[in-house]
Amino acid sequence: MNIEEQIPLLEEILKDWNEIIGSEYEGYKNHVYRMVHFCLALKDCNKEEREKIIIAGAFHDIGIWVEDTVDYIPPSIYPAMEYLKNRNLEAWSNEIELMITEHHKIRMYKDELYPLVELFRKGDLVDFSFGLFKFGIHKSYIKAVKAKFPNSDFHKNLGKRAARWFIKHPLNPAPMMKW
Repeated sequence: MNIEEQIPLLEEILKDWNEIIGSEYEGYKNHVYRMVHFCLALKDCNKEEREKIIIAGAFHDIGIWVEDTVDYIPPSIYPAMEYLKNRNLEAWSNEIELMITEHHKIRMYKDELYPLVELFRKGDLVDFSFGLFKFGIHKSYIKAVKAKFPNSDFHKNLGKRAARWFIKHPLNPAPMMKW
């Protein structure tokens, strides 16, 4: 499987968020690259499916920095919908929104109308779990993708944010997770 060092659409979208994300930009960018690669390793996607995965990937966690919160799913949706609207891609809105809102769903997402939602959930979980969950992706490919796009403290920074959140919201420790 091919590892793309540069995905032009992803670069184009993320460059506008560099200032907002600040010092955590490289970590987030690399996370998105890893999860996009894992999604594409799970399915031979056509051009449209690939574009949807890249767009959803770029925006799926952006609410962390937009609202400076661990409850980042809702604030991640608006920028994605604005992006689609500005590019006359509103027909993709429902699917992209579901890809974002369901990417931390614990159980499998089942909707034959939107199969990319489950694919996206799995791709993110491969990265979030450091490759513990593979869904059939070969261990050597996961290792190669991780080497090409290092963590750059992405998970460490999420952990710090989660700890601060937990102190303030002990009864809602992981608001981004869904059953």
